[in-house]
Amino acid sequence: MLTESFLKLGIKIPEILTPRNGVDLYKWAVVACDQYTSEPDYWDKVAAIVGDAPSTLNLVFPEAYLGRGAETERISRIHGKMREYLEQGIIVSHGLGFVYVERRTSRGASRRGLILAVDLEGYDYHSGAETLIRTTEGTVLERIPPRVRIREGAPLELPHVMLLIDDSDRRVIEPLAAKTGEFECLYDTDLMMGGGHVGGFLIKDPTVWEEIYRGFAALAEPGRFNEKYGVAGKAPFLFAVGDGNHSLATAKAVWEKTKRQPGIDPEGHPARYALVEVVNIHDPGLQFEPIHRVLFNVAAADVFKAMRDYFGAARFGFERLTDRRALEAKLQAKEHGNRHLIGFVDDQGYGMIWIADPQSNLEVGTLQAFLDQWLERHPGAGVDYIHGDEVVSKLGSQRGNIGFFLPALEKNALFKTVLQDGALPRKSFSMGEAEEKRFYLECRRIG
Repeated sequence: MLTESFLKLGIKIPEILTPRNGVDLYKWAVVACDQYTSEPDYWDKVAAIVGDAPSTLNLVFPEAYLGRGAETERISRIHGKMREYLEQGIIVSHGLGFVYVERRTSRGASRRGLILAVDLEGYDYHSGAETLIRTTEGTVLERIPPRVRIREGAPLELPHVMLLIDDSDRRVIEPLAAKTGEFECLYDTDLMMGGGHVGGFLIKDPTVWEEIYRGFAALAEPGRFNEKYGVAGKAPFLFAVGDGNHSLATAKAVWEKTKRQPGIDPEGHPARYALVEVVNIHDPGLQFEPIHRVLFNVAAADVFKAMRDYFGAARFGFERLTDRRALEAKLQAKEHGNRHLIGFVDDQGYGMIWIADPQSNLEVGTLQAFLDQWLERHPGAGVDYIHGDEVVSKLGSQRGNIGFFLPALEKNALFKTVLQDGALPRKSFSMGEAEEKRFYLECRRIG
């Protein structure tokens, strides 16, 4: 059967649930919970928009609120709302099917995606794993337990994980755009807080399923895979985690725990799978953005001195610049030599640091190696991973903070880099700005 063929590729055709007719989708859909983590006022505005209406805001735990107390009570309310929405028919099943997604962002770019479920037995978040689903960046293990507490006992999952495929021939997702007239429209709505617009179309036709399967199977064929990347004998992988690495790792951790419980059927249990959106890395609407760093409760002079000690005086330097425009001109210069250039902003203004003969291939790796050891020795300091230059400027320019600007990763090199080098440093890249991330719309039963 076709469903069994998909399972060999680590793919399961999911049972999709969405809000019933009459639910205000503008209030229902909210952005991924791991966005705006240093801006709780964003989430307060979302709550004001939602009011008492049915909303995925009631089904997720925005990470901006983590560590602010009453977490057990909040998780209990989330699970209760999930059961309430199911029992009252606020969300309804559409049966088995994929969902073809068209997302237009606030910047006018459009991207296409395909909602499906992936087999967590084919995923391992440890660097070097040779599974069908590969992590693209390091996993921060201490970020998993709070998410596990949310997923455990939840009857539903809502996806904000985005997986990438390297489909240069555009055989899997792109052909679906011409067939939307044949599919049932599940949703078509504007998104709040500058999120743009999204439409979703249910695919239940087995003929189209067959076409999708053939496209995925071609990408995973070992001979073709090794020829494409110029390697021999490498285990092929089909998906690279683009967004939601820690959410997928959480789903994996919960499944590993669940499958060891007495009476569990490891072949058929719904928690074995995770709902995701798959996007072609060659989609012109998919933009890779850098993830910057902001340090809190620090003195910039002390940080620079520690950098000089860490990298060596002969390899490290920094200079103050007149303004952000001067910094951008420096960073955009093509001739950097064998140096990594990283911009910064603190309460004194903008500047640039440089590190000669870097040990990492990427600027983010150079900076993160320093930050990891420095933060261990300075428990009073904090760090956040920020999307968007403007937010870095806003936060980094505040007294006691310093923000670092990092360059974007070249997206076409991602799969080969992961194949050859394993996972990149954590938080190496982001697919778009915060408001361009997935908004929660679909659900799937896992309990």
